[in-house]
Amino acid sequence: MSARGLHWASINEISFVAGMRLLFWICRVFGRWPFRVVLYPVLAWYVATKPLPRRASRDYLQRVSARSGTRLPGVLHHFAAFGESILDKMLLWGGLFKLDQVELHGGELITEAVAAGKGGLLICAHLGNLELCRVLSRQRSDLKLTVLVHTKHAQAFNDMLGRLNPESQLNLMQVTEMTPATAMLLSERVARGELVVIAGDRVPVSHNPRVAVAEFLGAPAAFPVGPYVLASVLRCPVFLLFSIRNGDKSEVHFERFRDEVRVPRQGRDAALAELAADYARRLEHYTLRAPLQWFNYYDFWHLPELEPSDAPR
Repeated sequence: MSARGLHWASINEISFVAGMRLLFWICRVFGRWPFRVVLYPVLAWYVATKPLPRRASRDYLQRVSARSGTRLPGVLHHFAAFGESILDKMLLWGGLFKLDQVELHGGELITEAVAAGKGGLLICAHLGNLELCRVLSRQRSDLKLTVLVHTKHAQAFNDMLGRLNPESQLNLMQVTEMTPATAMLLSERVARGELVVIAGDRVPVSHNPRVAVAEFLGAPAAFPVGPYVLASVLRCPVFLLFSIRNGDKSEVHFERFRDEVRVPRQGRDAALAELAADYARRLEHYTLRAPLQWFNYYDFWHLPELEPSDAPR
């Protein structure tokens, strides 16, 4: 692929956090403001030496500004928000995050689904700090998550979290491609009342990704249809999950998306596109609320010319 259309999985999105262990120590000993004082020189070096993420961030911020009519801070502030998010993840798994500052919205939806033994599918995004949900879920014995991830490009960061707390590696399932065996395993877990978590804002890591094009921040973008295909297989309630930081508070929002997803044989592409468009609208809503907290540092709006085999099927 061209540099402009570089796939997100080929970008080491956390290479600038090589010194995060030192920064974490500074925060623990001296507090958050000294951490920020040291963080900005690290970020300045990263932004100066990484043109692709820098251009992607600038393009994204311009789109948000045009959509909202509000002038946003520059690229350095966008990456600073990412650095703050990484610190929060380390504080969470290090047992140093104040969980009483987390506000849950719509949590009763999940409580009801778990109490009914239905299980469900949670579609999330790379917005804010989703580690909050994993840490909070470990406080409830009746709530079990399986998080589908592709984190091989961020192995160093995952190892760092693992050293802070080995439990950070639990409940993660590495998935590059959804196979029938994987779908069957997830179906069994949902039948036991468990929840499966999957991201809805990154195209699959495969040669021929299945995508649908939906409007996002004023322009068409490719969204994966995998979450909706999986939902149609699992035949379970589907919820949306968004996490944002609002000042000193962290917010976790759950929304009911569909009671059940059925994708017809005829009109399949249109049905999947409608689902992706509905998700994109809710993602845009929360992104505009916390624009510096959407962390996709690649050309999200690059639309490669799709062959027939790439279309939703």
